[in-house]
Amino acid sequence: MNAPTDDRPSAGAVEERRARASQSFWTLVVGVPAIFSVLRLAVEAGGELQTTLLLVANVGPVNLMAGFLTTTAPLVSTALVAIFALGAVFATSLDSPAPGAVPTGRDGGRSTAAQTDGRSPPGPVRRPLFARLVDITPAWLVLASFLFALVTWDLLYLPLLLPAVAAAFQLTLGRLHEHTAPRLLLLAGLLAGYGWLVAPTLVDAWRQGDLVAVLLIGLPPLLAGGVAGPLPRVVLRPLAPLTQAAVLLTLVWAALPVITTPVLPLTVVTVARPDGGHEDVRGHVVTVDDVNMVVLQARGGVRFVPVDQVRGQVLCPNEDELPRHRLRIHDFHVEDSLLEGLGRRVRPVHRIDAACRAPD
Repeated sequence: MNAPTDDRPSAGAVEERRARASQSFWTLVVGVPAIFSVLRLAVEAGGELQTTLLLVANVGPVNLMAGFLTTTAPLVSTALVAIFALGAVFATSLDSPAPGAVPTGRDGGRSTAAQTDGRSPPGPVRRPLFARLVDITPAWLVLASFLFALVTWDLLYLPLLLPAVAAAFQLTLGRLHEHTAPRLLLLAGLLAGYGWLVAPTLVDAWRQGDLVAVLLIGLPPLLAGGVAGPLPRVVLRPLAPLTQAAVLLTLVWAALPVITTPVLPLTVVTVARPDGGHEDVRGHVVTVDDVNMVVLQARGGVRFVPVDQVRGQVLCPNEDELPRHRLRIHDFHVEDSLLEGLGRRVRPVHRIDAACRAPD
């Protein structure tokens, strides 16, 4: 008889993996922002070497880091939430005994692989990557990742955190209460509170025919009650690698807009012309000295504008910042995060200047 196979990592292996993961984590923390910042400057410069060098010389590291954090915070939190939620499901599926398994006795008999019908046992399942990451990640980091997502995700996508939390922490309906009646009362109370919070928004989305918003707001609470728990081994074998590959490819695809996001604010500078008229120069102000204002134009190229010809300057939003949904949740726009919504309450959005609406 072969010895029983246990694919769970030992305590020493877990500590060693955590040490290596800590070193890799800090390497990524320092290296990834630097690489993304250089790529963003090169893209914003239009691929021209001299323009890239001009931006590198005038854009400070604080501005680069601030721009990187503000634009990548939702992406980073989404990646962590997806990894921890899927990894917890995969780990639970592997650690739970298989149906029909015979417990291992002192005689060295088969463990979870033994079947009652005498068929040959299946081979051991390799622990998926996301499950190994969950094994070596401390609980405080998992909780911090969900709190980070709570304040950085758009309100429209926040309901997706409900099934993610249920999967990551393996929260089932049975864990609400051991008795059925109190469990149903607690569940009804939670659903009633959620309904009070989002019911007006759901009604507005239905009236506007915004089916995407209806599904994103109304469906996640229904999914949260059934995502926890182990998956059958026959499902886990093909699902784990496909899901992990899909998540990684999606993150790569989502990271491309981060590289193309401008580092400098978009402005329209009003410049006096020799004939007495005025010209609007749309672009990003790189630097200003006693002689010139250097503007990276939106249509390409660098323009040196004498400071004595500058008559005005307005700040403009990017196209990605313009709202696409006409929905609000208790005075918060659904496309704002909690941080952005609180910021807009402190500093309300001002009227967009006419110069920002004019074509180049």
